[in-house]
Amino acid sequence: MLGFTRLVSFLCLVLAALSLPVGAAQADTSRYAAFVVDQSTGVVMHSRRSDASRYPASLTKMMTLYMLFEAIETGEIGLQDQIRVSENASNAVPSRLGLDAGDTITVETAIRALVIKSANDVAVAVGERLGGGESRFATLMTERAGELGLTQTVFRNASGLPDRRQTTTARDMARLAIALHRDFPQYFHYFNEDRFTYNGRTYRNHNSLVGRVDGVDGLKTGYIRASGFNVVVSAERGDHRIVAVVMGGPSAAARDAHAEELLEAAFGTLEQREDTRLFAALASPRVSPMRQQELIAMDVAALHLAEPTEMGSSQPAPPVRIVLADEDEMAQPRISDTEPPTRAPSLLRGAWSVQVGAYNSADQARDQLDRVTAYSLTLNEAQPAARSVDINGSRLWRARFESLTEDEARQACEDLEARREACFAVAPGR
Repeated sequence: MLGFTRLVSFLCLVLAALSLPVGAAQADTSRYAAFVVDQSTGVVMHSRRSDASRYPASLTKMMTLYMLFEAIETGEIGLQDQIRVSENASNAVPSRLGLDAGDTITVETAIRALVIKSANDVAVAVGERLGGGESRFATLMTERAGELGLTQTVFRNASGLPDRRQTTTARDMARLAIALHRDFPQYFHYFNEDRFTYNGRTYRNHNSLVGRVDGVDGLKTGYIRASGFNVVVSAERGDHRIVAVVMGGPSAAARDAHAEELLEAAFGTLEQREDTRLFAALASPRVSPMRQQELIAMDVAALHLAEPTEMGSSQPAPPVRIVLADEDEMAQPRISDTEPPTRAPSLLRGAWSVQVGAYNSADQARDQLDRVTAYSLTLNEAQPAARSVDINGSRLWRARFESLTEDEARQACEDLEARREACFAVAPGR
């Protein structure tokens, strides 16, 4: 099974956000939704709140691209044709390519700007070109989406910028991803490009999973304050193509980590199904990777998370630290505002702990504690503990090392992260 010990890293990243100062705004955890499907077979491998109404944010641009690809195929427009930028399009809020009214760009440049830069000004320009106006284009998008089976989706603009009437579901976004790959394989390579250059400036793909995670070849990220951090990701390994959707992440880093673990869990589950000899060799039952994700999602749903404070479209993920500060400030447009707040170090000694996993049995938690103890000298003086917690009527067991100072907890996590082990520092009282 691939990367089993990293299946809890999403929980690690999210719980670390609890170290924010008291009084920080609390997020509405109902924004979270996830859906994983094996596109090759149509088998749903993971579903949590996947039919609940959510805001798509810049995932909307996937539909804009579908409409654009369709127009190319019907001969309505060509890859080298020019799209003129209106004053309305030039005034779109960030993320933008920075086009002025009267500028023109090729259709191919527009595709890359939508996929890689998630440019709102380009989305508006495409909508006006194909629909005669963005509002009418949104109506056409909704109608076409319905024909594709996106029955719970309504579009009101081409970019995904805030509109309370523009809603979708995680399941519908997975359907759209599948339709893009199925109907336009000749253009799908644009989703797999990690950068593009325009006017002498190079832009990196907002989807950090492209080029980093085995098999990932698309698709799209998105963020507005009302939605949280969204991503639709597609990956192919062997005979299987997996589509995973995560909506409502508390930060881009946590969202990407969760999407990666969902993919690994899905491919790991397929690997188990295809190799029945693996089960015969086990001395005790193994936890299904996808079942482990269900347990983690239950734990996450009970947490209080820091709420994003600024509307905008998707931005690149910041560097991941052992304990996260307010990552959502990165959505603000000014560079000077993207640095996380600095917390004063705790003066409490022996009140901190580190968590190295969450499991559905005490024995599994204890096994994890025994396994990782040798990875950090700091843990030699800590107290291992398997702590139970009831979440939505189900019991989880958190594997923790207790009786540490803050510095010791952080050092232990640094040591474990160096060994690619999940770990987060737990403040007193958590």
